[in-house]
Amino acid sequence: MKNKIYFLMALCFIALGEINAQSEDYAKYYNKANSLRDSDFEKAEKNYRVAINDSLSDLKATFNLSNEYYTEGYFEDAILRQLEAIELAKNKIEKYKAFHNLGNSFMKKEMCSEAVTAYKSALRNNPNEDETRYNLALAKQCEDEQSKNDEDQKDENKDKQQDDENKEKDNDNKDDQDQQKDNQDQDNQDQQKDKNQNSSEDSKPNENKKSQLSKQQINNLLKAMENAEKKVQAKVNESK
Repeated sequence: MKNKIYFLMALCFIALGEINAQSEDYAKYYNKANSLRDSDFEKAEKNYRVAINDSLSDLKATFNLSNEYYTEGYFEDAILRQLEAIELAKNKIEKYKAFHNLGNSFMKKEMCSEAVTAYKSALRNNPNEDETRYNLALAKQCEDEQSKNDEDQKDENKDKQQDDENKEKDNDNKDDQDQQKDNQDQDNQDQQKDKNQNSSEDSKPNENKKSQLSKQQINNLLKAMENAEKKVQAKVNESK
């Protein structure tokens, strides 16, 4: 918005270098526009434009058109015409009025810093206007509130960014903990599986182990028992 205003101000300077003499039709269109201000905004605007184009050096049509824009709520258009009026102003009173109205339009657009500048310029041209001084105080208050809100917004964005970073860090830590837990659970499962397998082998009955004796071992045991029995029988016969 600021760049647009400055650009249009530059165009105004160029246009002012091509000042034309006021024609006979200027008064006709200017007066007609004034008569239509309260009844037909569109026709009044059209006649003001014709008057302005007819005499680029005259302030009155530009100033009145800016007031019409302001009254109808077209504040951006009002600002542009008020900037033109400031350049056309030939004395301090005219400059004061244009700057004062410019500050009012800036306030409507919530451009508080720009309004402060406009009201200060108005007071430099007419320091005794209490209304402008009062408006300047409101504009300064608005400027301070906007500045504070900007700082609060910056702090809020900074806190939010820090919270997001902490949350991301916590999520990473949680993922690591979950992975460690999964690994530990898997290790525990493997250990329990090995333990169960060993326990199953240890719990097998002894006869199963005996059944695992080879056939030769069984024959040797039978022969040993048979020899022991023969020796016992021999001793019995000898005693008889």
